[in-house]
Amino acid sequence: MNIDMIEAAAARLNGIARRTPLLSAPALDAIAGRRVLVKPECLQHTGSFKFRGGYSALSALAPEVRAKGVLAFSSGNHAQGVARAAQLFGTPAVILMPSDAPKAKIEGTRSFGAEVITYDRASESREEIGARLAADRDLTLVKPYDEPQVIAGQGTCGLEIAEQAAAEGVAEADVLVCCGGGGLTAGIALALEAHAPGLRVRPVEPEGYDDTARSLRSGKRESNAQEAGGLCDAILTPQPGVLTFPITSRLCGPGLVVTEEDALRAMAMAFRHLKVVAEPGGAVALAAALFHGHDLRGDAVICTISGGNVDAAVFARALDML
Repeated sequence: MNIDMIEAAAARLNGIARRTPLLSAPALDAIAGRRVLVKPECLQHTGSFKFRGGYSALSALAPEVRAKGVLAFSSGNHAQGVARAAQLFGTPAVILMPSDAPKAKIEGTRSFGAEVITYDRASESREEIGARLAADRDLTLVKPYDEPQVIAGQGTCGLEIAEQAAAEGVAEADVLVCCGGGGLTAGIALALEAHAPGLRVRPVEPEGYDDTARSLRSGKRESNAQEAGGLCDAILTPQPGVLTFPITSRLCGPGLVVTEEDALRAMAMAFRHLKVVAEPGGAVALAAALFHGHDLRGDAVICTISGGNVDAAVFARALDML
């Protein structure tokens, strides 16, 4: 992985992906005690940054390979990103999703024309099901984070942050990134290393699923005790990626951990003050910016809202905190 791959992905995504803004609100600054700049990837196609990686990966495939179809494993956001990219290319897409994935994400994936196959993550192996499908149908697997072209696509978000932060006069700050397997975290870190070295990435995770924070402390890939059951479904992964962890361990500052209640409160604040919808896993970075300021440096902080695909009942729960 290198900056050339990210810049090449940016060229392929030019005119396809949305260039999301960098938002601010005085009320958020007051809560955080510093300037807060928010990168709302919930406004990206499919409602999350995952479209960047999905399109990057499909656009890098040879046309004859892409035409046979693609396969992805996902609880929702990667599923929708790959499904929409496949739709744009006229490529068949098969998506394996856990049966307990949010209804909004399953329906969203189907709306882009993908074939959705659900499985019971407690009793079935998605890898075994996927291997069988890939062999039977000659499909190409697009991994959610441990795939160079996916990381490159996610890194285009970091290129935008570097330019937008410079335009805002911010040269040194922590950049808080919602972190699951580490594709977005690693991609942004590589982009900032090349174009804004004064901006330091800090991964943010929910309590109980803080494998990246623990891995950064220990220097080796740590695992979570469980893979499912948390409110922040979009960023619940077993452990950091094989490809992403060496990048994050080299470039990132210490990880941050927030509670699910913090995430819900951040969702409410994003809605009230920025007029954007965030899902719990997509709001953990904003939660850290607003409620964990003692762990941050400087008079400004940048954070991602990485996704906004939330079921109505969960969103209503967040709004009850207003």
